[in-house]
Order: sequence, then C-alpha cells, then structure tokens
Amino acid sequence: MGGLLYIRVSYDTKPDALLHLMVKDWQLELPKLLISVHGGLQNFEMQPKLKQVFGKGLIKAAMTTGAWIFTGGVSTGVIRHVGDALKDHSSKSRGRICAIGIAPWGIVENKEDLIGRDVTRVYQTMSNPLSKLSVLNSSHTHFILADNGTLGKYGAEVKLRRQLEKHISLQKINTRLGQGVPVVGLIVEGGPNVISIVLECLREEPPLPVVVCDGSGRASDILSFAHKYSEEGGIISESLRDQLLVTIQKTFSYSRNQAHQLFVILMECMKKKELVRISDSIGKTHQEAEPKGYA
Repeated sequence: MGGLLYIRVSYDTKPDALLHLMVKDWQLELPKLLISVHGGLQNFEMQPKLKQVFGKGLIKAAMTTGAWIFTGGVSTGVIRHVGDALKDHSSKSRGRICAIGIAPWGIVENKEDLIGRDVTRVYQTMSNPLSKLSVLNSSHTHFILADNGTLGKYGAEVKLRRQLEKHISLQKINTRLGQGVPVVGLIVEGGPNVISIVLECLREEPPLPVVVCDGSGRASDILSFAHKYSEEGGIISESLRDQLLVTIQKTFSYSRNQAHQLFVILMECMKKKELVRISDSIGKTHQEAEPKGYA
C-alpha cells in the first residue's frame, strides 16, 4: 500500500489520545481546516463532468487550506470517488494531501493481514466480490480502525469519529486570535441516514456548516431541492411539500409514513439553512448566482 499508516483502536478511545498519536507518531501538522466527507456507502456512478468538478474542488480546497480530509476509509460509494480524486492528484505528485479513513475494524476485508504491533504489512486491496466486507481505499494516507468486537457491521467508528472531529475543532491553530480548526461537512449522494447526519452537524455547538454536492443523487439532491424551495425557518408550500414526500418515497422505497418522518428531519435541517451551502463543486456555490427570494 505504499507506506500508509494505520492504527487499530478500541471504539471508545479518547480523542485526545488519538490526536496525540496523529501529531507525535504520524508527525502530522494540525490542519487549518477539516473536511469531513459523508455520503453513500453503496457504489454509485457520478456523471463524469460532476466527478471532475467535485474532485478538482475537493483537492483545491484541501491544498489551499492545508486541510485534512476525513472519510469512512473503505473503497465503496462516496469514499471511492474521493479516493479517485486523491489518486489523480498524487499521480501528478503536487504535494501530499492528508486523507484519513476512519473505518470499523469489523468491516475491513483481509484485516488479518493487518494484525500486529509496529509492523509493516502488505495489504491486499483486491476485494472478494462475494464478501460482505470492504477493502480499505489505498489512496488515503492514514487509517484509524475502530474495533468494538462486531463483524461486518458499521457503527463502531461513528462516535469515535465525531468526538475526534470535535476535539480537533477545539485545537487553537491561531493562538493570537484563539481560533480553533474549522470543520465542514461535505455531503455526497447518500441514504436517509445522511440527512440525519446533516441535522447532527447543524445542531453541534458551535454548528458545523455543510456543503451539499448537488447532482450527486439521493440524499444530496433531496437536500438541494428542500434548500432551494424552503423559506427561512424551514417552511415550504403545500404543493412542494407533497412533491418532496413523493420524491423521498421513491428515492428510498419508503412508505408514506417513513417518508414523512424523514421529511420532518429534512425541515429541521432547513431551519438552519443559512449553514447549508449547495454546490456542484466545493469552491463555487449556486447561492451567489441565484437571486434571493425563490420562486
């Protein structure tokens, strides 16, 4: 895997211990920005144009700010698209971007190859098509593998990642101004749980702003639609509300009742819509281009 660093930790490892390891043992410099990527874990296609714009935007944002990118680490769904952008960038070798995959140990294919202390391992990134497990995405630079004893399940990493992001956000990078590290959520495609993740970001103290990749599909497109047509305070007209409910039902094969529950979460997000930016690349957003006051 070309010298990638990884550590297997208990799911309840304290974030200060983890950050200490990252800075001391991995010799990483604290980032000026943390881009936390969330989205679909199932594989999905991105239109080539969007994929190119997305990749360029992500790399540019990371390079110009000295950012860390956090992802789920395995080579599926949105993480694969991030990996492709990183791979494309490193093939032109314009400086290394720190991309850290935080994955549940129990989901990692060929994990037995990684067991050991202070060892160098050869890791096989070919996945077994019949397996329920996933291989790590080798375009990342580091991996944190969270172990809670489960196999083949996500979840062990969720709280660990959230606490680590929070801890990083509190680190003072500019001591004179006493500023912490800004964290931004990047949402690409995604299932229904991604809409809940957005709400959690917006409810953080202080809230984490979110950039939604419009046109990437499913949750992202639903968020974009709601953002475009809702007014301040998350209010939406009856006819558009019905249109959204139908879209949610179709997109996620939901019952009317399930769709309504997700709609409620979506509208909670829209109460803080000033923290949500809709974008087809990370650098440029539609909002600047669109006149205020939506039809």
